[in-house]
Amino acid sequence: MDSWQEWLNPLQSLVGEWWIVQVFMVVLVTLMANMLVKRALDQVAQRLQKTKNLWDDALISALQKPVTWMVWLVGFSAAIELSREVADSPLLTLIEPVRDVLVILILTWFFIRFIKESEKNFLEDNNKPRDATTIHAIAKLFKLSVMITAALVILQSLGYSVSGVLAFGGIGGVAVGFAAKDLLANFFGGLMIYLDRPFKVGDWIRSSDRDIEGTVEEIGWRLTRIRTFDKRPLYVPNSVFANISVENPSRMSHRRIKETMGIRYDDISVLTKIVANVKKMLQNHPEIDATQTLIVNFDQFAPSSLDFFIYTFTKTTDWIKYHDVKQDVLVKVADIVAAHGAEMAYPTSTLHVIPSDAARSSEQPASSA
Repeated sequence: MDSWQEWLNPLQSLVGEWWIVQVFMVVLVTLMANMLVKRALDQVAQRLQKTKNLWDDALISALQKPVTWMVWLVGFSAAIELSREVADSPLLTLIEPVRDVLVILILTWFFIRFIKESEKNFLEDNNKPRDATTIHAIAKLFKLSVMITAALVILQSLGYSVSGVLAFGGIGGVAVGFAAKDLLANFFGGLMIYLDRPFKVGDWIRSSDRDIEGTVEEIGWRLTRIRTFDKRPLYVPNSVFANISVENPSRMSHRRIKETMGIRYDDISVLTKIVANVKKMLQNHPEIDATQTLIVNFDQFAPSSLDFFIYTFTKTTDWIKYHDVKQDVLVKVADIVAAHGAEMAYPTSTLHVIPSDAARSSEQPASSA
């Protein structure tokens, strides 16, 4: 009989502390619910990967971690509510506002993840060409809006008056505006870049007003990062672009070949034939756009050569391929000159030597006089 009593004593004490059992069951149910939610989301994600819709993939990917934390938050909130019935602590009064703040933060986390995943999916979608700079700008605006809204909701949930905060922000904004005018100028400069789109990420830009030339790597709200051709990063405040002219060679439609060629004066008889054949060669060249301006003409009597110039445009804008085309054109011009028995001219000088007898005879009248 005493042995049975020894076995029943722990059970009686456990029944007396029934809230511990309830908390344990809540935690166990939370753990099981978390596992079920994870498995369900994984299965839904596998099915949605087969669809072409970009939004559902972003939604499921954004949900996975925040939902897990939300399940744990609900479970722990229920467990704490049970413990409040038997425990009296001033710290437990903070549970509700902390829980509200955590719920808002988890929802904010979800929306930011959804925006980020949507941005990534749109950029990686090869079915439709999209402007990466515009997508980045829209994503940043949405993230900023979500964070500002979350901050105001958190302040409201903690008992602060949002209208008072906004009023204080309006008054303080004037002082902050004067103190941070350069920061605001850069912000609005970045906004103008996003709206006007004079260049985007990946473009090659240069400015004759400033020593700026390179490939755009990132357009932020304050700075634009440019990678120069010697692979150095160049950070330019966005406000600078409002006061300088920017050239965007990446958007050129063609590349120009502008060269002056010279043949010897001894080859003047075949000059017109060479010019005509060079022009015909350019018109038939597969990499030259004959619909654009195409000029091949005799230009001038240079000191050592008869110069004619070539002015034409290639179809490609690629820097490397352009030089291959230009090389092919120049080699063919040299072949045309050689085919007519002519030669390319180079700087020469002629020295006239007067015989000594002729020099003395020319000096005699002067001496007799």
